[in-house]
Amino acid sequence: MTDTGTTSPLTRKDFASDQEVRWCPGCGDYSVLAAVQLLLPELGVRPETQVFVSGIGCSSRFPYYMNTYGLHSIHGRAPAVATGIALARPDLDVWVITGDGDGLSIGGNHLIHALRRNVNLVILLFNNEIYGLTKGQYSPTSELGKVTKSTPFGSVDHPFNPVSVALGAEASFVARTHDMDRKHMMEVIRRAHRHRGAAFVEIYQNCNVFNDGAFEDITAKDRRADMLIELRHGEPIRFGAEGQWGVRIGPYGEAEIVSVAEVGEDALLVHDEHRPDPSLAFALSRLASGPHEPTPIGVFRDVERLTYEEAVQAQITAAAVRGPQDLQRLISSGHTWEVPGPGGNGSRSD
Repeated sequence: MTDTGTTSPLTRKDFASDQEVRWCPGCGDYSVLAAVQLLLPELGVRPETQVFVSGIGCSSRFPYYMNTYGLHSIHGRAPAVATGIALARPDLDVWVITGDGDGLSIGGNHLIHALRRNVNLVILLFNNEIYGLTKGQYSPTSELGKVTKSTPFGSVDHPFNPVSVALGAEASFVARTHDMDRKHMMEVIRRAHRHRGAAFVEIYQNCNVFNDGAFEDITAKDRRADMLIELRHGEPIRFGAEGQWGVRIGPYGEAEIVSVAEVGEDALLVHDEHRPDPSLAFALSRLASGPHEPTPIGVFRDVERLTYEEAVQAQITAAAVRGPQDLQRLISSGHTWEVPGPGGNGSRSD
């Protein structure tokens, strides 16, 4: 990282490194990189206060292209490494850059525990429904029947829904956006950065080499109005070129799409991203079985909860108040055994 050496307003150039960006031409990663580099100056942060941690995969090249602190860690372990940084340096903004393979396969365990602990991180998961770096094998988000180099007869694995996974882990902030709308991406990531706690953002990202057009059914400009359901806090959930469609909760607690003309606006679900219980947000995440049906985007959940760092610091403070402890006395406390010499019998002390 280079020192900007100035207190004047920063620009995208101040957050871009001197490294050549080496993604395939047309990759959706370029769009995400641009969105983050453009957003950071707007947030009023400085390069030396930002840390980007990645795992393995195409998305994990990200730290090289940022003029900030960064760490290219190992496969799936970025949330664990980032947790250590967040605990040691709570004064820094810590970002995790991961993909659907890195974050949901070998890294699935680390991801859900960072979310449930509510570590103060922003996790950006680039979902292209394929392994790109290793040349086109199926991933944990690939659809059933997906034919790839590793599934020549079609995948038989039921795919993960990343937003559902995050909500199941009770992440305190969960959102979804896509690489074809920079304005929406920047606003969602802005919200994630503002949130204190574990913020998870799924980004639909096109891999034009190994899985081109995976999200075209919902992100193509001529289809977005009828296929993307924008979630807005405090408003009835409506979509369509003329707002003709809406979402309501069915008799079994499931979210379902209805005609507004048939049911009336009063029957529609009013989105509440601050609802403490994640059940409604989870129902919304299950509205589409894949990116070929009307799909919610935006912020699903945004609630306040004690962060992991705050809880750890509270324990350290409480221990300091009690004062220095006798280590030998602590080790010998409770149930212990006295081990005699040869021929003797041991005795237990409670």
